[in-house]
Amino acid sequence: MSFTILQKLYMLPVDKQTTQKGGSAEIKRKNPFLNQSKQIRTLGYCCQLVGGVLVERCPARSEVGTRLLTLSSQLSHCRTVLRLFDDVAMFIYTKQYGLGAEEEDIFVRCVSVLGNLADQLYYPCEHIAWAADAKILRVDSARWWTLSTAFWGLSLLLGIARSLRMVLTLRWRLRGPAVAFTSRLPWSKRRAMEAQVQSEVLTLLSNAADLANAVHWLPPGVLWAGRFPPWLVGLLGTISSLLSMYQAVRASGQGEATTP
Repeated sequence: MSFTILQKLYMLPVDKQTTQKGGSAEIKRKNPFLNQSKQIRTLGYCCQLVGGVLVERCPARSEVGTRLLTLSSQLSHCRTVLRLFDDVAMFIYTKQYGLGAEEEDIFVRCVSVLGNLADQLYYPCEHIAWAADAKILRVDSARWWTLSTAFWGLSLLLGIARSLRMVLTLRWRLRGPAVAFTSRLPWSKRRAMEAQVQSEVLTLLSNAADLANAVHWLPPGVLWAGRFPPWLVGLLGTISSLLSMYQAVRASGQGEATTP
């Protein structure tokens, strides 16, 4: 699962941001699994990166690499189980955001609503796939894994479109002729807008890395599906996870700085 979805769950009005949607710090505090999930995600992808490199490039240490890949797989399974508890938090976020009436940009509003819908549908699909693998349900898990991955990829694509739109809009506001002519934009507001641009760029890069992996996990024949070696999947996931953790630390620092 990507940082985009984690942010929605992990903040209820913050950065999905103040950088992404304006809303979710409350859920962040109320869902103790989310911070754990970030740490597990980062560790899992790091293990996959190192393990993949050892298996492919260092035959003498291939056994260690195989063990790291096994650990990565188990950590991924752990996160899947933890996500069984995320549906309610995601529903609360989606309900609070609604149709995005507070958004000024109609494009941002549309992609945000569609992104929330994709995220909401992602969870039950993944739960059914997990239950099928665990022999709790008698259904074909492969179809449900594919469907959940497709919803995840759609959410990431919409998130990239949203972040790109936000970056372009904010940069235009900061450098537009009206601002240059009047020079009335307060320093604090300018600083906040610049920070939001940086956050949107980081979110865009994180989503792009996750989207590359999401396509890889789709059925063969879809673009580059199935063509990434384990180390590349681990590298992209590690980049996304580190960007995610950096944003979380930065958002936390900004929140403490503004707290009286």
